[in-house]
Amino acid sequence: MIRGITDTVKHLLIINVIMFIGTFAIQNGVPFRAWFALYFPENPMFKPWQIFTHMFMHADVMHILFNMFALWMFGTAVETQLGSKKFLFIYISAGLGAVLFQLGFHYFEYLPLKQVLIDGGVSNDRIVEVLSDNKVFTAVGDKLNEVFSIPMVGASGCIMGVLAAFGMMNPEAKLMLIFLPIPIKAKYFIPGIIILDIISALTGQSFFSPNNTAYMAHVGGALTGFFIMWYWKKTQFNKNRWDR
Repeated sequence: MIRGITDTVKHLLIINVIMFIGTFAIQNGVPFRAWFALYFPENPMFKPWQIFTHMFMHADVMHILFNMFALWMFGTAVETQLGSKKFLFIYISAGLGAVLFQLGFHYFEYLPLKQVLIDGGVSNDRIVEVLSDNKVFTAVGDKLNEVFSIPMVGASGCIMGVLAAFGMMNPEAKLMLIFLPIPIKAKYFIPGIIILDIISALTGQSFFSPNNTAYMAHVGGALTGFFIMWYWKKTQFNKNRWDR
């Protein structure tokens, strides 16, 4: 590893930076977002590989700076303690868990509203056509369009899984939010962040993140990291142990 950065974290940082540069260097990001951001599965722009590629996409400079800073800070510690294989497994698994939770939440919002339109005589094909053209003028249509059209990008779900793993291994470590510089032990800090994300997802009230944050992705990533660490801790002395 190079100074202060473990090898896997270093490679992830490089991939994210390359994707970020490519996004804004090529046609103002239009093709990169179309190919690699994660669209809602009912949107014709959805492609299966977006489930993975969106983890390496970011919306703007502050987005990537915050995520990469957290990846360096917590990822380096987790990789040092667990080894590269376990760290990368947590990272990717948390990203997939984030997708599962966020898309599940989107379907929870989308399907009842879509059914209102279908009950009113609007066909599914017509709904997709209108949403694809971004031509909606009702409260129901606007909410459907929000879910349907805004793609998901970012490594936040992955990093929340890494943060949960860090907290499981270092429960007494003291962490702070940039906007709330009060040291809080990891065993309280991380559950608190998850609870705030759940509240934000359900109410639309943002506490420390932008309003367009995929809050349930944070929750899914954190819970995935937690359960992976719980399982490894439970089975560390039997045949299921993952060798470093």
